[in-house]
Amino acid sequence: MTEKEYGKLIKEMSPRSPIKKDCFNAFWIGGLICVIGQAFMNGYEALGLDKQNAGMATSMTLVVISALLTGLSLYDDIAKHAGAGTLVPITGFANSIVAPAVEFKTEGFVLGMAAKMFSIAGPVIVYGVSASVIYGLIYWITTLF
Repeated sequence: MTEKEYGKLIKEMSPRSPIKKDCFNAFWIGGLICVIGQAFMNGYEALGLDKQNAGMATSMTLVVISALLTGLSLYDDIAKHAGAGTLVPITGFANSIVAPAVEFKTEGFVLGMAAKMFSIAGPVIVYGVSASVIYGLIYWITTLF
């Protein structure tokens, strides 16, 4: 069997991906997450917080909810149906930090949970902090002159 024949056989035997259904689910579930976030934002503003503090409180609330749902193994169930819709930045990032910690908790607190917590999100944090320091230095140098 040649490589082309094998590729054709795999293509024929593989189940078709329901791309329209997947896109629709990602759209409405991701949108629902954003609507929930906006509802929290409006609620915090109604409680008297200014826009900046309401945004910060909303972000913290979404992170806590996402981490809680991940710990209860519900976030994965939502992700099975929503696909990329659950990758809304703040909730997806919280899930990427909590999921490895939950997965490796049986290996102990230090060597399991704490060591694996940043295995996925760690490089993102390092890059973000490094980029912000470099940007800050460039900004500081350019404002001197």
